[in-house]
Amino acid sequence: MSRVNYYQNAPELAKKFRDFQMALNKDPIARELGVLVTLRASQINGCAFCVDMHVKEAKLHGERELRLHHVVIWRESPLFSPRERAALAWTELLTRLPAHGVSDADYAAAREHFSEAELSALSFAIVAINGWNRLSVAFLPVPGSLDAEYGLDKANLS
Repeated sequence: MSRVNYYQNAPELAKKFRDFQMALNKDPIARELGVLVTLRASQINGCAFCVDMHVKEAKLHGERELRLHHVVIWRESPLFSPRERAALAWTELLTRLPAHGVSDADYAAAREHFSEAELSALSFAIVAINGWNRLSVAFLPVPGSLDAEYGLDKANLS
């Protein structure tokens, strides 16, 4: 069954959401941790389009391939710094949203590694990727279908 193109059917909303994403991309936390955050949330949400996109973006930004393979096992992997681990833990927490909410202990663990401004920006980045994931899971764009438009074909992953 063919699904609707949400960009075409809600262009003003799509543009506003994209503008939100573009503003987030300018924040230092997005440049530092965005690849890990977007990939991990997309893995959790089962978003094939976004996992494909973020792996290619990561390669273009110089991320090591082994680290990309280890994102799914970050707790056991020695390849991530304490700050990256805190970002991945916060990503999982806000993506899965436990029934009891975010505990004081989880919040304190994140605050050990991030200032108030950084944690706020990181949280907005997690909100954004979860929104994109939900749109892509609902409307099923084909992984790789926008590679040329986004410059991801330069990653040479096919």
